[in-house]
Amino acid sequence: MEPTWAKTLLLTGGVLLVPVFALVTSVVFWPGVLLKAYNWYNRRLQGMAVHYTHRGSYRFCYSTRGTPGGATPSLLLLHGFAASKDMWLPVVMYLPRNLHVVCLDMPGHEGTSRTGAEDYSIQGQARRVHQFVRSVGLDKSPFHLVGASMGGNVAGVYAGLYPADVCSLTLVCPAGLVYPTESSFIALVKELDLEKPIAPSKPIPLIPTSMQELEAMLKLCCYKSPKIPRQFLRGLLANRIPNNNFYREVFLEIVGEKSRHLLQEHLNLITAPLQVIWGKNDQILDVSGAAVIQKALSHCQVDLLDNCGHAIALERPRKFANLVLDFHNKAKKQA
Repeated sequence: MEPTWAKTLLLTGGVLLVPVFALVTSVVFWPGVLLKAYNWYNRRLQGMAVHYTHRGSYRFCYSTRGTPGGATPSLLLLHGFAASKDMWLPVVMYLPRNLHVVCLDMPGHEGTSRTGAEDYSIQGQARRVHQFVRSVGLDKSPFHLVGASMGGNVAGVYAGLYPADVCSLTLVCPAGLVYPTESSFIALVKELDLEKPIAPSKPIPLIPTSMQELEAMLKLCCYKSPKIPRQFLRGLLANRIPNNNFYREVFLEIVGEKSRHLLQEHLNLITAPLQVIWGKNDQILDVSGAAVIQKALSHCQVDLLDNCGHAIALERPRKFANLVLDFHNKAKKQA
């Protein structure tokens, strides 16, 4: 059984509940501060350290644990749209401490530089990830690349463009395909009429501006709405709203004509052992996309999760970690 949010809080952040006046004040008046403090403490508990590296004037932010080298490939994790490196913390909890894990803030997200549309397209993001890989020396030996949703589109394109870097690849509910079955989210996106400019007042399902819209987004992303304390939800919304203009810019790039089906266009270039993980109840990107990948790359391993939606790292972190580790070890033995 996966841990509930409340149990996870007790296991990983209970110390935050120390009755210090300043902290109580932040909980009541600045819930965003509470959420950031929770993530900070959770990273420390998991042994994840935040670092920065630069490529010219461009700054990358990432968290990492362990050291590269040896017989076991490093694990590089790419998060989805409007998320951050901290998206992976529930999964990192179940990964071995001796495994070198790197979680990157994608272009413009959290602590990584915010530039412009060219970097936010899928191909632009793949180029930036390649710069990051070279900057921190991950390209010295092939690594296991994992990408979820938008990050899955980027990861698949990256594996096609830079095959020597990737020893194995895991795509989690990836974007960038032509899905045989239309999801609830795709239906909502079609209603936006992407051929015309989207009015700032027009709501986008993954860019909430109110608690009601945030709760609707969570219902769309998860098979069952996660039991998240109200103050954490308020904190999540408070931390997202200042970035909503940026999220709109990225959203228009990744659903635009150049990026929308880019993974599908690069499938034939992927040579690394491939694993596809998908929630059977995904309402964002329909699970029928797994069959599309399998048809193009018959050697791929497909793992479908019952009673699970799009947010697999949140809904089923232990199961997800075990699936990735099993594939990671199998690919290492076959190398």
